[in-house]
Amino acid sequence: MSEYKELSCLAYDLRKKVVEMVVSGKGGHIGGDMSVIDVLVALYFKEMNISPKNMDDPDRDRFVMSKGHSVEAYYAVLAAKGFFPMEEVIEKFSKFGSPYIGHPNNKLPGIEMNSGSLGHGLPVCVGMALAGKMDKKDYRIYTVMGDGELAEGSVWEGAMSAGNYKLDNLCAVVDRNRLQISGNTEDVMKQDSQEERWAAFGWNVLSVPGNDMDALVHAFEQTSIAFKITDGYYCKHNEGLWFFCDGK
Repeated sequence: MSEYKELSCLAYDLRKKVVEMVVSGKGGHIGGDMSVIDVLVALYFKEMNISPKNMDDPDRDRFVMSKGHSVEAYYAVLAAKGFFPMEEVIEKFSKFGSPYIGHPNNKLPGIEMNSGSLGHGLPVCVGMALAGKMDKKDYRIYTVMGDGELAEGSVWEGAMSAGNYKLDNLCAVVDRNRLQISGNTEDVMKQDSQEERWAAFGWNVLSVPGNDMDALVHAFEQTSIAFKITDGYYCKHNEGLWFFCDGK
């Protein structure tokens, strides 16, 4: 039996909410939502020090949803955590004048930055991690990227900087679902050597099943010592620790 069965059940329940949200808003990125939701549940309900009670605390952990097009999963997890009402999100998602727009909106509680222009999440998180080091703070920084996003050059500038500055307070996750807007990642920009690429920048790399809650939680527990990166239905980590999640 799963050690974290309740979290697995929550992830399945939130998938239903995502479908309701997409139907209500008449559009969305449902594939990326389904592949990343276990990662988000593990982060928000087990790993990170973030809640509605401490969202203004300077010592809280920080999270950036770099693959902002999977906002439906992000909104569902934030609502389940208590940042805003679930039914309100479903009713108002992607409607005219609604704050629940089709990419993360930092006017909403719990969202650190607007995202969706791919390739920005990791570089911004590198800056947050550097600031934490300069201020001698113990908080940790987390980001989730898509595998198609890794074609953006700014991702590799961030990866190189994180390794150079030894940002052991940074965790990066790559959602390796093998899909991007123009097709399969292996047909558009090959990704299968990602472990070696990240290791070359000084990251420690783990690969875990991206939809296995026990594997995700145990992988995230290791990141208290390093950075982390995940690979879709894969997950990966860096020293900074990087970890890939393989959902096949």
